[in-house]
Amino acid sequence: MSEPAADQRRWSGIFELPILIVTALLLAVLVKTFLVEAFWIPSVSMVPTLEVGDRVLVEKVSYRLREPRRGEIIVFHRLDGFGPAEGLAATVRSFFEGLGLVQPDGDIDLIKRVIGVPGDTVEVRGGRVLINGRRLREPYAAADDRDFAETQVPPGELFMMGDNRQQSDDSRFSLGTVDADVVVGRAFVIMWPPARATDDLAADYPRRR
Repeated sequence: MSEPAADQRRWSGIFELPILIVTALLLAVLVKTFLVEAFWIPSVSMVPTLEVGDRVLVEKVSYRLREPRRGEIIVFHRLDGFGPAEGLAATVRSFFEGLGLVQPDGDIDLIKRVIGVPGDTVEVRGGRVLINGRRLREPYAAADDRDFAETQVPPGELFMMGDNRQQSDDSRFSLGTVDADVVVGRAFVIMWPPARATDDLAADYPRRR
């Protein structure tokens, strides 16, 4: 190969590398924005289903086609006095959060289980959840004997609870019901650590009895 041709290929490779990097980053942003992102579990509120440090995959397609369903585990933004930070640093942090590489801000991004959907009446009596007067079977939930007075879930809102009932600030307390518009997506896979990896989160819906 002649020297000019070798130089041309070398320079071509140098220019192609940044293009490939930018393309890969753009694809990652598009996937994170519209399809799937990873979420790092920041607190004990979902123990034993999700442990601190677990990484779950959150899909964003389902709720463009239908409403959240009772029993689904969802990630959502908390907007009661908090709001997503703005600026370049916040954008970069959000990107790495979406890859599951950075722990999310627990004051902004939360993960809980849908217990009540619009129109449901929710009550907790002796630690047992009643939906429209009927007991919800919850084999995933840690025991808690506190009561919660009957309330009806408003239109466009969701009643959320953590599986670790004694250590979850959820719709029973300061969080209140959650506007469906701030839902990010549905957690359906634990992808890390390998010993806890599972794809059965989507099937872990509560049943009434």
